[in-house]
Amino acid sequence: MKKVIPVIIAIVLIIVVAAAGFGAKLLEKYSYSKERADLTEYFGVTGSDDVPVILQDERIEEHAKLWDGVCYFDLAMVHKYFNDRFYEDKKEGLLLYALPDKIVRTEIGTNTLTSGSEAGTRDYVIARYEGDMLYIAADYVKEYANFSYELFTDPNHMQVYTEWNERQVAVIAKDTQVRYQGGIKSDILKDVSKGDEVVVLETMENWSKVKTKDAFIGYVENKKLEGQRAQTPIPVTDYVEPVYESNTRDYKINMAWHGVGSKEGNETLDAMLSQTKGVNVISPTWFTLVGNEGDFSSFATQSYVDKAHDRGIEVWALVGNVESVDVDMYEVLAGTTNRTHLIEGLINTALEYNLDGLNIDFENISLDAGEPFVEFIRELSIPCREHGIVLSVDNYVPMGHTDHYNRAEQGLVADYVVIMGYDEHYSGSDEAGSVASISFVERGISDTVEQVPAEKVINGIPFYTRIWETAGTNISSQAVGMEMAQAYIREHGITTRWDEETCQNYGEFQSGDSFCQVWLEDAESIRVKLNIMQKYEIAGVAEWKLGFEEPSVWDVIEEYMNQ
Repeated sequence: MKKVIPVIIAIVLIIVVAAAGFGAKLLEKYSYSKERADLTEYFGVTGSDDVPVILQDERIEEHAKLWDGVCYFDLAMVHKYFNDRFYEDKKEGLLLYALPDKIVRTEIGTNTLTSGSEAGTRDYVIARYEGDMLYIAADYVKEYANFSYELFTDPNHMQVYTEWNERQVAVIAKDTQVRYQGGIKSDILKDVSKGDEVVVLETMENWSKVKTKDAFIGYVENKKLEGQRAQTPIPVTDYVEPVYESNTRDYKINMAWHGVGSKEGNETLDAMLSQTKGVNVISPTWFTLVGNEGDFSSFATQSYVDKAHDRGIEVWALVGNVESVDVDMYEVLAGTTNRTHLIEGLINTALEYNLDGLNIDFENISLDAGEPFVEFIRELSIPCREHGIVLSVDNYVPMGHTDHYNRAEQGLVADYVVIMGYDEHYSGSDEAGSVASISFVERGISDTVEQVPAEKVINGIPFYTRIWETAGTNISSQAVGMEMAQAYIREHGITTRWDEETCQNYGEFQSGDSFCQVWLEDAESIRVKLNIMQKYEIAGVAEWKLGFEEPSVWDVIEEYMNQ
């Protein structure tokens, strides 16, 4: 018996140890982890002044900055999420904001500003640089955009709302923790108490993804939630979008561009208008940029304006850069001094000659000059609006590489956005083709009216045709007027046929090693284009250019004007 007892004790001990081990495993499996997440790593905080941003219910890649107790957003972030109308003048160290009637201006690194002629201050530095990066105080941005933000510390992060849609909320039913992932072994992000309210972002079988009031996003067990309901937050409506009054006409526009290469060229006005019908605006090519300081040459004469007015025709003088030599558009437009000089010169000239409008024709704008160009249009619109001068802006048919022209903003601040509905194929094209096929024209109009109100859109049509010659791999062309194109057809005995794809009369012939092609612009092709324009109910038509047309085309345009 004495020998049995130790054996029994050993067996019991083995059972106890095994049970303890099994219990420990059960305890480990079903117990809640007490490990806490590294919150600096969780939010991605990179320094004492770094502030990660939760926008709506997601942490975004952009971060804010915290300096002297003030939150700042970099300019790119402001443009992307809040308002893209802030303009940085890197040359002169200025931050500008163009309103319909004035420019708000602050010198970067200060707390002072001017709003038109009025001076003001803020209790913080409005805008400041860190290296080459411009940052704007969040409170200043709030003066021009509706959003809310709340800053949290330990660690730094901020909640930002720009939308206030209905959301699901719930109450914590029992003290618990918000965990990094759904599962009791996941690290703890934050302790939450009974009665705390959370936003429910996603509900799963046993866990829900939630956001706490201080913008921690993690997971809570469903059994710890109660009283789930819909909630609509109170939106921020402090900022009211200003009204940009437009100086548009209550009738269709028929604007004819008049190529004027000298003051003597103004004398051709009567001859150019002699066969036209329905023209109510003429745009002489009078002003050309000269140098990089905002100067321009001028062929303007008072007698020209008076003659046009006597005919009941408005004068919207063209301001162009196509003929400008050694002009850097970025240099002209990016700096406030040069840009202001150009604007003041144009307005003073318009008032001097009693012009009805200005037609801005800046072509081949580089990507880096896109933002300065749009700022120029904003700022030019202010005195135009004040003096009743119509502001129209010429644009290529919308293509991906011209997005920096920002037609939507033009359509807001300018009176008319003019589509140059031609040059589908041009002198440098690597293939022969139509100057303005119907699909090209319709795409230009349909894409533009998606961004610009139709009553502000004018479509330009070509009065010219390109005659193409292909010899091997060499492709060349010449632009000719309608009558010259018809003469070319007759001279070479070309039989034309109507091409349904382009909606133009097409002709071709072989001359030795050269293959010649022509897609004619004539009354028939113009009629189809005008029908498309009527379909989209846009503001009117423009013609490039007077003197290139055949008389019959005016009958077609007159019909369109009377529709």
